[in-house]
Order: sequence, then C-alpha cells, then structure tokens
Amino acid sequence: MFSLLIYQLLSLLLLPLLLLALLVRSRKQVAYRQRIGERLGWVGIQQHGGIIVHAASVGEVMAIKPIVEGLLKQYPELPLTVTTFTPTGSAQVTKQFGDRVQHCYIPLDNMISVNLFLSTLKPKLLILMETELWPQLIHSTFKRNIPLLLINARLSQKSLASYQKLRWLISPALNKFHRILAQSEENRDRFISLGAAPERVSHSGNLKYDIRLTEALETKVEALRQLPIANHRVVVAGSTHQGEEALIIKAFINVKELYPDLLLVLVPRHPERFDKVQDLCQQHGLAVARRSANDAIGEQTDVWLVDTLGELLAFYGIADICIVAGSFFEVGGHNPLEPALFAKPIIVGPNMANFNDVCEQLLRAEGMVQLKGVQHAPHQQQLHQHLQHELQHLLGARDEAKALGQNAAALLAKNQGAAQRTQTEIEQLLN
Repeated sequence: MFSLLIYQLLSLLLLPLLLLALLVRSRKQVAYRQRIGERLGWVGIQQHGGIIVHAASVGEVMAIKPIVEGLLKQYPELPLTVTTFTPTGSAQVTKQFGDRVQHCYIPLDNMISVNLFLSTLKPKLLILMETELWPQLIHSTFKRNIPLLLINARLSQKSLASYQKLRWLISPALNKFHRILAQSEENRDRFISLGAAPERVSHSGNLKYDIRLTEALETKVEALRQLPIANHRVVVAGSTHQGEEALIIKAFINVKELYPDLLLVLVPRHPERFDKVQDLCQQHGLAVARRSANDAIGEQTDVWLVDTLGELLAFYGIADICIVAGSFFEVGGHNPLEPALFAKPIIVGPNMANFNDVCEQLLRAEGMVQLKGVQHAPHQQQLHQHLQHELQHLLGARDEAKALGQNAAALLAKNQGAAQRTQTEIEQLLN
C-alpha cells in the first residue's frame, strides 16, 4: 500500500509535466492538444454501466475488432466504450466502429482523473490489452469491485527487465486482475516471474492472428485492383517511421533499375509525417502520387504515398512484396500477420521485439524473410543493401516468393481462435 501511495503522489506531482508533454507533441500532431478534458477524466459520455475496452493505438484497435463485434452482438443492452491513448487510435475507433460504441481517451493515470472517469462510466467490466498496465486505474477499478481482465497480454524480455525494477508497484497491480490472458506460454511465464499468481494467468493465443477477409475488406482490395496498377509490380512498405523511408527508397531506386515497372507504396505510420515523406521522395527524384488527392497512377509514377488512415491492410492485398516497417531501428516492428492474410511474401528488418513470438513462428514456418544487420544509423548502408538484395531475389524468384506467402497464410490459419477463448472469459466475468 505504501508503494501505491508513493505512486499516487508522484503521478499528481508529474501531471503538469505530462500535460506539457502532450502540448509539445501537439506541435507535430495538433490532435494531442484537443480533448484535454478527457485526459483529465472529464468524459462527455451519457451511457454508463457497461463495458470499457482499452486499446492504446491503431494496431490494438484493429486487433480487438473481433472482441468488440462479439460484445456488441452478445450484449446489445450494455453500452460499450472503447478508449485509446493516441489520436490515430481514436480516429481508427471512429472509422472501424462508428457510433456503435462510445469513445474517449483513457485518462492520465492519477487518482483524481481516474476516479472521475470511473465515476462517470460506472463500468461492469474493464478490459485492458497487451502491456497497458496503469497502476492507479487498476487499483481504483479493483477497489470498486469492478472485474478486471488483461487480454492479449505480452511482455518482451526487455520490458520484463524494466518492470522488474518496478516490481514493488507492478506485482500488486497484476494480482488485481481477475484473469490475465497471455499471447503465448513464454509471455505467461514472464508475467508469473513478475509476480502474477500462476492461477490467474493462462495462454489464450494472440488476437492478432484472428484477422479475417471480411466482405468490406475484399471490396476495398478489389477497388484498388481496378486502379491502373496492372502494369506495375508493387512493393508495399507499411507503417514506416522516420529514417526507414530513406533506407527503403535507396533500395527501391537500385532495384527499379532492374525492374522499371516497380511501384513503391509507402504508408507512413504517423499522419504528421505525410508531407515530409513526400518531400523526401521528391528529393530523390521520384514521381509521387498521393492517395488522399486521388492522384492518377501512371507508368511514370514511382511512389504511391498512402496518406490516409486505416487502409494499409487493403494495400497489402495488392502487393507483390510486403515490407513490414517499424522493424529497421528502435521501434520494434509492426504486425507481420496482416500481409500473411493475403499470402504475400513478407520482409522485416532486424528488430521485431514487439512481435518476437509471431516472428519466430513465421521464420520457423519459412513464411517470412528477416534482414540481418545492426539497427543503428551508421549501419544503414548495410541494411539497405540487404533489403535491396532480398527485393531483387524475391522479384526474380516468383515461386519462392509465392511459397513464402502461402506458408505465412497457413500459419495464420493454424493459430486462429484467441478471440473465441477471450470471449468465453468475458462471458464468465459478466454472467
């Protein structure tokens, strides 16, 4: 209890600095200075007494889709609130669920904001996801006798080492969850080593395997195929971060000398970087078409810049090769299972820390290529050469590229089912 009191005091003292950090970040993305009241627990939501599901950002919002759809179908009488932390996650909630769910930001983790938030919504169940361990939110929810569930829980070796230093705070928080549903046995063991009671933690599988080709997605992919890209071979680089576009562009330019019909589809992770990425492409002499402007894709187009939200999955569907970014430097990678849905050959960089389990399974199944190399900036030359080599190889070895994609798709199909297991746990807590 003493450790929690220390945390409560520090979280209140640091609140002005956290608000300042949001304002600083809003210089690049203005949405961070909007709806500040929600960050402080003032949520303009009328319906209460339902379920709260927290998904931090875009990837998590997409992963919880089967859970949210299941809850909407099974408990139509209960208001469902989906919270996020990032503006891009917020936009994805609106895009994916519309007015079928309530939405607001999760409050900053201090006693006043959290209790105001909970007093307004009065939930019957709070569901957190992956690594979203907010001690005050967990404690306040527990004290109100509201069931807590951590789903799709993951804990990398690096995060485990960091959390061990805060064991005095994190271990009590873990044991306030009714259940912790881990992505894998390895993740289950890490939560237990951090202090979670073994009987509270189980391996339910990874929700990110439970992506499916919906009718709406198939329609979107088909619409993209109708655009004049038939004369191009398409490389899609998804969820790129600063520094990665330069590396990918250099490799692309060299490979395009051998394959003049090559089209690079760049999908930056953060909207505030769209213009900078276009400038970077043009500095390299590349002709750019922007998705939001409906620019025509002609034979002279080099780069198709996808400056829209929520369309990456559909663009993977029209690719010949998919590069899953966030994996070349310190970010830790994004979801490689999305291109696997379309049986596409996948290339990732050396750092897939966020998806270690998935990455290892894909590599064992020969369903993905992972580049070797050092992630730090001085070694970008080495990485771009490795990327260039793999692009050239897969474009030339079509049977091998096809086999990679088929192996990835088979692994995806084999590991689905986490959503149903999670749904069963939710039912037990609500009934």
